[in-house]
Amino acid sequence: MSMFCYQCEQAAGGTGCTAFGVCGKDPETAALQDLLLYGVKGLAMYAHRNRALGVRDREADIFAVEALFTTVTNVNFDAGRLAALARRLGGLIERAKTAYETAYQARHGAPPAPLDGPAAWRPADTVDALVRQGEVIGIESRLTQLGADVTGLQELITYGLKGMAAYADHARILGQEDDAVYAFIHAALDFLTRDSYTVEELVAMALKVGEMNLTVMGLLDAANTGAYGHPVPTPVRVTPVKGKAILVSGHDLKDLKLLLEQTRGTGVNIYTHGEMLPAHGYPALKQYPHLAGNYGGAWQDQQKEFEAFPGAILMTTNCIQKPKDAYRARIFTTGLVAWPGVEHIGPEKDFAPVIQAALAADGFAEDAPERTITVGFGHQTVLSVAPAVIDAVNSGAIRHFFLVGGCDGARPGRNYFTELAEQIPDDCVVLTLACGKYRFNTLPFGDIGGIPRLLDIGQCNDAFSAIKIAVALADAFQCGVNDLPLSLVLSWYEQKAVAILLTLLHLGVRDIRLGPSLPAFATPAILSVLVQHFNIMPTGTVEGDLAAILGEDAREMTVA
Repeated sequence: MSMFCYQCEQAAGGTGCTAFGVCGKDPETAALQDLLLYGVKGLAMYAHRNRALGVRDREADIFAVEALFTTVTNVNFDAGRLAALARRLGGLIERAKTAYETAYQARHGAPPAPLDGPAAWRPADTVDALVRQGEVIGIESRLTQLGADVTGLQELITYGLKGMAAYADHARILGQEDDAVYAFIHAALDFLTRDSYTVEELVAMALKVGEMNLTVMGLLDAANTGAYGHPVPTPVRVTPVKGKAILVSGHDLKDLKLLLEQTRGTGVNIYTHGEMLPAHGYPALKQYPHLAGNYGGAWQDQQKEFEAFPGAILMTTNCIQKPKDAYRARIFTTGLVAWPGVEHIGPEKDFAPVIQAALAADGFAEDAPERTITVGFGHQTVLSVAPAVIDAVNSGAIRHFFLVGGCDGARPGRNYFTELAEQIPDDCVVLTLACGKYRFNTLPFGDIGGIPRLLDIGQCNDAFSAIKIAVALADAFQCGVNDLPLSLVLSWYEQKAVAILLTLLHLGVRDIRLGPSLPAFATPAILSVLVQHFNIMPTGTVEGDLAAILGEDAREMTVA
């Protein structure tokens, strides 16, 4: 059995994984994920038309978001769970078809023409048969039919939708939704079922994905800050304390909050890992004294770090890797994330098995010497000191801002981001977010007149904060974002990074440096379009990039 996948930065050979995914995805899982995505396009064909007829199906809306998120890199590797989703999807498509035919007949007095392609798909009866269905409709079939350029742009749109869906799912869980988001997702998926396109149409849709993702990130920001308060600068212990322990990884702050409640008074300390680190800055979460600190770094080091962690581990969203036998019995999943053979905590969110595993494990035998890092520089905090920042720019104390961050990974070459952070001059401020910050967030950056030189904005989810900060500074200096002494040097790994990139392009941000390698789905023709309109460029050498950035920074920024 073969496969083809090039949705993440670590695509084998820089072209695509064909035998086994670098992420750990096997061909069976790959085929089922391709099939799920194909079927969701079929559901969208009906849902999009139904909306025009005044018919909406909330279950179909939510399912489309969850299905897209399920196929993001390092989320769901469980073939049984994917097959169950495909069967449920078949029922939703049949229901949407019936609703469409009924509503169309009522409005037009005649039955509609039948829809074909993904709308006509129905799930096979067995897992093996579902896998065979998935093998037929994979990316390779479109590469043959449509060519690499059109297929690559289709995938750019698809991956942006997947990233947007992840953010929309987090926001919905905390009560923030916008029906326009569901409508757009269905419309965009329906667009992807067409037989022919122009490059201009595909690029325009990609930018619309970026535009809607900005809305979704705003919903998520409102969800997180509404539930837990605006992040505030907070020192976070990064060395363990004596006692039993649970390590929480992923992005779902609600899961963390529920676990903190359920472990209250048990003597079990809770540690964050990876993208969960920014949780320490939220007032409603930092109030728990047993939220003891952060353990480990970025997701790609989890096998080594989880093996060494003397407690239970809870994965709340994506970024799971194949568990090693040494900790398989004490790692748990919840939400959409899943791995075969790993115990899954269902929607009732009873974390008793996780707590029992923590109590049965050794825990930390003693306190380690205390070390801390500081998080919590969200947009409200940074903008509250904007006058001081503006004064520092006007006086020349701050020469330049660098946004260095994004998704981290294991591919060689990511040491570029560490070396860049080390060599950025002392009169420059570094903004960072997402797990890319683990490359350098323990370095001693110091401050500029009391303003920390390293400002940790949060998760990749918190890119909205970075955008708000940049727009506010541009307003203060009465210029465009591209005229600010600000450079974006971004690492990317999976589809949420694609969604954020499309949002930045929608906003007209230019001169973004992207690395450590450019996407495999971006053909030379696609790259030429991105370079022509946005001057996207690959990261080069640290010395060369810094010289180019700072050499061009001859602008004098003053507030009128």
